[in-house]
Amino acid sequence: MTEEQHRVLLTNPEENPKERVDRELGELLQGLRVQSTGVQVLFAFLLTLPFSAGFGRVDLFGRWLFYAALVSAAVASICLMAPAIQNRIMFRSGLKELMLHRANDLAVVGGIALAVSMTCSTGLVVEVYLGTWPAVLIAAAVVLLSTWLWFVQPLVTLQRNRGRTADS
Repeated sequence: MTEEQHRVLLTNPEENPKERVDRELGELLQGLRVQSTGVQVLFAFLLTLPFSAGFGRVDLFGRWLFYAALVSAAVASICLMAPAIQNRIMFRSGLKELMLHRANDLAVVGGIALAVSMTCSTGLVVEVYLGTWPAVLIAAAVVLLSTWLWFVQPLVTLQRNRGRTADS
């Protein structure tokens, strides 16, 4: 795909600024729906964990992993659901562009919290069955992979392509 074709895909010349904000907000909210479903499943699992029979085997390190996973899943849930709720409250206020930017920021914070929760949850499960050092290694792999794919790689791509696209 040529640079010009890419630019046309990003910005439709027949699309006015209001239509663009509407489209971008719709796309963002749709992406958040997908993310929030995964977070809700993880959060529900974590909420039931202390009531399971094997939770008594979890040592102090595992309990701290659990607490970190639970709190970060709650934060992720709140951040990823907030844009949809704010959209309903601010409906027809004329503040869609503000909501779009705020929702984008909340999605990033929610993604960070989700990465923390997934890392701690994975570490907890591995720690219970294989011990502390395997848990640390696996958790490190999870945090490195999520950090690279969700944050570093897109930021590097943005930096490399700064000034090349019409989309901001």
